[in-house]
Amino acid sequence: MKIYLFILSLFFCGITYSQTSISGSVKDSKNQPVPGANVKVAGESAGTITDANGNFSLTTTKKPPFDLEVSSVGYGSSTVSVTSNNQNVSVSLTEQETQLDEIVVSASRTPEKVRESPVTIERMTIRDVKKTASPTFYDGLENLKEVQMNTSSMSFKSINTRGFATVANTRFMQLVDGMDNSSPLLNFVLGNLIGVSDIDVASVELLPGASSALYGANAFNGILFMNSKSPFKYQGISAYVKYGATSQKAAGSNDYRDYGIRAAHKFNDYFAAKANFTYMNGTDWWATDYDDKTVEGRDRSHHNYNGINVYGDEATTNIKSVGQSLVGLGLLPASALNILPNENVSRTGYNEVDLTDNQVRNAKIDFSLHLRPFGNEKLEVIWQSKFGFGNSVYQGANRYYLNGFSMQQHKLELTGKNFFVRGYFTTEDGGSSYDMLFTGLNINRAWKPDATWFGQYAGAYVQSTLLGATPTQAHAAARNVADTGRFLPGTPEFQNAFNQVIANPDVLSGSKLVDNSKIYHSDANYNFRDLIKVAEIQVGGSYRRYDLNSFGRIYTDTPQFGGIKYDEYGVYTQVQKKLMDDRLKFTGSVRYDKAENFDGNYSPRVSLVYTAGEAKNHIFRGSFQTGFRNPTTQDQYIGFNVGNAILLGSAPDNLTRYVETLPVTSPLGQALVGGTSTTIDGNNAYYNSYTAQSAQAFAALAPTDPIAASALLVRTDVDLVKPETVKAFELGYRAEVKGFTYDINGYYNIYNDFIGNLTVVAPLYGTAQDAPNPLLGPTDPGAQSIDALATGNTRAFQLYTNTDIEIKSLGFGVGVSKKLPRNFEVSANYNYAEFDFDQAKDPSFEAGFNTPKHRVKASFSNDNLFKNFGFNISGRWSDEYYWESTFDDGMIDAVTVIDAQISYGLPGLKSVIKAGATNLGGTEYRQLIGPGLIGQQYFLSLTINP
Repeated sequence: MKIYLFILSLFFCGITYSQTSISGSVKDSKNQPVPGANVKVAGESAGTITDANGNFSLTTTKKPPFDLEVSSVGYGSSTVSVTSNNQNVSVSLTEQETQLDEIVVSASRTPEKVRESPVTIERMTIRDVKKTASPTFYDGLENLKEVQMNTSSMSFKSINTRGFATVANTRFMQLVDGMDNSSPLLNFVLGNLIGVSDIDVASVELLPGASSALYGANAFNGILFMNSKSPFKYQGISAYVKYGATSQKAAGSNDYRDYGIRAAHKFNDYFAAKANFTYMNGTDWWATDYDDKTVEGRDRSHHNYNGINVYGDEATTNIKSVGQSLVGLGLLPASALNILPNENVSRTGYNEVDLTDNQVRNAKIDFSLHLRPFGNEKLEVIWQSKFGFGNSVYQGANRYYLNGFSMQQHKLELTGKNFFVRGYFTTEDGGSSYDMLFTGLNINRAWKPDATWFGQYAGAYVQSTLLGATPTQAHAAARNVADTGRFLPGTPEFQNAFNQVIANPDVLSGSKLVDNSKIYHSDANYNFRDLIKVAEIQVGGSYRRYDLNSFGRIYTDTPQFGGIKYDEYGVYTQVQKKLMDDRLKFTGSVRYDKAENFDGNYSPRVSLVYTAGEAKNHIFRGSFQTGFRNPTTQDQYIGFNVGNAILLGSAPDNLTRYVETLPVTSPLGQALVGGTSTTIDGNNAYYNSYTAQSAQAFAALAPTDPIAASALLVRTDVDLVKPETVKAFELGYRAEVKGFTYDINGYYNIYNDFIGNLTVVAPLYGTAQDAPNPLLGPTDPGAQSIDALATGNTRAFQLYTNTDIEIKSLGFGVGVSKKLPRNFEVSANYNYAEFDFDQAKDPSFEAGFNTPKHRVKASFSNDNLFKNFGFNISGRWSDEYYWESTFDDGMIDAVTVIDAQISYGLPGLKSVIKAGATNLGGTEYRQLIGPGLIGQQYFLSLTINP
């Protein structure tokens, strides 16, 4: 709080300086306005951009005479002299490739030219948005160097850079107008659900790699900045309508619609406002991967089938154990036990396409009010509200249908030339969302309980065998008997059961996801450049509170324990200094962050940028920083039943917050626990369990050699989760040579205490120990745990922890672009990435690099091939890579994707018609295991006043 008061006093002092105001317009050689041009005072970082009509206004504390520097992508820079206050200037730019003079803000939290950026930065301008060959600008981000896109649903795409990709990407941060778009409950970004529309986006900047030194613990693998248009600069009404189709072998051809409107008005120099509305709907990519999750080559004919996009078949049990229970109840003769195989059998599941309507929808509404008390940019007060609604599919440990999901953000911000102070809160509502795995399980159970189904299966298997059936025939006959009367998709019985299950949050009989979580966040920054001239110094800080409320469905926030509130804060400072006739730029920063359950961490960063050459067109950069990532709220407080395991966070108090009562079926176990059930908590998972890998090895060998099998058991030795750290080294080179623009970078990261998952199996009785001896008898705790494993009296957990093994990753990227004669442009980039992790030293730990080693992207375009006609062709290729996740593992094939668009401008109507198509080759592909294959998409759009 003291630092905020200090910053507030500084900026109120700063706004008392005398001001010089300049206004004007920027046009090209054809006397057409140049929107989005950068205008800055020479020798200063402060600047502005031109509006849609090429107009600008700027205030500065510098007194005339001084120079203005004007630049824009695709044009040469121009310098204009300012000799008096309130001067109006006209600037003409000549077409030329000058990307190094673009102004960016994100790399150092202050406006600077790309050539001065201390780290790698990628960007998308208004011009890039207009010419993208993708259906939306957000889809088009996939063509940026360093970007890897992971598609969980047509409306849910996750961006990642520099490895360790996942849909639930808690390592990557996304800011829209300074607000973190992360879900309060899930801690990661839900694509562009509550982002920016194509007609309101002003600029996009991407920082690949660790950015913790300025942006905190969540900016560990990178950060994306999306900035919307100011109503002071971009006024009027803009609208678009987009219609097309998606095409996929599984789903066929289906309509796709997307439309939106933006209205903005500057009432006077003191007040402006804007509002946006967009709506998209279509048919999702159908998920129809019916390969078995556990055994390659196994299909639905197998008695223990567990399909990737099939749900309900996770209910599995040892059919011989079922027979033992039936014998004990007098329902099966003892002689039948010799007939039943010592194998697991699974229930018949439902296809994913039968458990959703396969529709995607997304509506976005936002409005903002902008007040300038002094009639200029030295102080602006902004109130902004954003709302996102929709349907989508999110994939974590299971696949979840986000049905009627909503999220909203509300922000109050004070900003000026040298400061900002903002506060916002984010809240979400799960709507009618549900877990598809438990939907399948509990529709089956609503028809027939598991015990009844497996009992009928066992009896029918015995009967068929006695009648002369082979084992394969007996399994088929047993399933037919047990499935008699099953609720089939499309019948009223199925629909009634489905409706009841998805409305019920109890995992024993329902699948509904409940969520009403919130984030409260504030941050501030002050730049001393007008007070201290020897160097540019910034200070800032942030505070965040998580208020988790899943009503015990996902987190351990059950009513008896109350909700979960979790705080974290951070402060930082940065110093920048130019030396050697402004050719060498030094940047040093350090940030301190403290999260409630962990010790504080410092994140320093040091970088140097050197500009060489007479024209200053060769720029070399190098940086080093240490970063860290605090465990997320999921890592600490989750207690989520996903069917085959419990996802369990490792905050110390979470181990006792999670409590579960489970049945005990073996005679020894019942004698030990004193009944037919026992209660366990999170301490069993972390301190009395076996690694899943050793438990699986035991299960495979135990039927034939129980003594040797027991020797394979490994007791779990795992610590509670703690912050992960990285040491990041980066070198880079930018240049403009003979019309070519080059950008080359390389990085090397060293991770310690890498956060990941470990699956364990906890016996419901006995004591887990390395290589327990079954010969010691039923009084020995180790032998008791063997009995629990052998009889299925266990609970599987997925734990959140760190590996002791150091992980290293490295990569490099090369980008080149060239503006050719007759307005043609060509660009290409290549990325290489790999990582080093000695799996043998920690065989149960899954790092999940999930990144192709080689990626190539290219584009060829001309936005004025002839009068008012333009086109863009973009392509990308990536090689195969292995995907690891809590849902499933598997190989992702190499893929080549070509997108294209043509556009025609209607100047008299201030409109543009665009026709485009994605994946022109037609080969369907995937980016991770689980979602549907991505097919083709065609669209035709009309944009008015783009």
